Amino acid sequence: MADTHVLFVEDDDVIREATQLALERDGFEVTAMPDGLAGLEAFRANRPDIALLDVMVPGLDGVSLCRRIRDESTVPVIMLSARADSIDVVLGLEAGADDYVTKPFDGAVLVARIRAVLRRFGHASGPDGNGAGAADEPVEAVLRFGDLEVDTEGMEVRKAGENVALTPTEMRLLLEFSHAPGTVLSRDRLLERVWDYGWGGDTRVVDVHVQRLRGKIGQDRIETVRGFGYKLRG
Repeated sequence: MADTHVLFVEDDDVIREATQLALERDGFEVTAMPDGLAGLEAFRANRPDIALLDVMVPGLDGVSLCRRIRDESTVPVIMLSARADSIDVVLGLEAGADDYVTKPFDGAVLVARIRAVLRRFGHASGPDGNGAGAADEPVEAVLRFGDLEVDTEGMEVRKAGENVALTPTEMRLLLEFSHAPGTVLSRDRLLERVWDYGWGGDTRVVDVHVQRLRGKIGQDRIETVRGFGYKLRG
């Protein structure tokens, strides 16, 4: 099997070279670029399996680069930010990033986050990776919630008969809601089930993705239950 190809865009030479070496030691193929415009060219030329984008890079900043990539592809994107409380983190998620890592980061943590993202993109057919229940508990292939249809086998979503384009992360989030309509799902549960976090994570990741999903399937389809989480209206 070919190595997983990572596009890494970082303007700090020391961080870029050290991280590239660390990722290559873990078996990744890495294309490292020092600015956003070079990163965009490398993305189009190489079509990597995942992109790591620093927020503050020259030429084309990481958030803008993420938007450009998202216009062309659903490839997973992880943003790198120097501040956990930075508005850039939220902007990156709103631009279509799937996750973020705060700098300075531990190499092992970065690799774990990359592998977690790749696992869920490689198993986008459902929260457990198979898109179906046990053999004696068949699951409907097409789930309907008002004018919303979720095809759990074809991995397609339609609203009022029109196809809705979702990223793999958005699809997994919707599947998690669809398998438990009317049930309140906590942010921690969604982090564990959708983002594959075996540890605590930033719930902003959940909140921004829910907002993005609402924008595509209808603002009133997913209800906020204050203090508890979210639920899908049947």
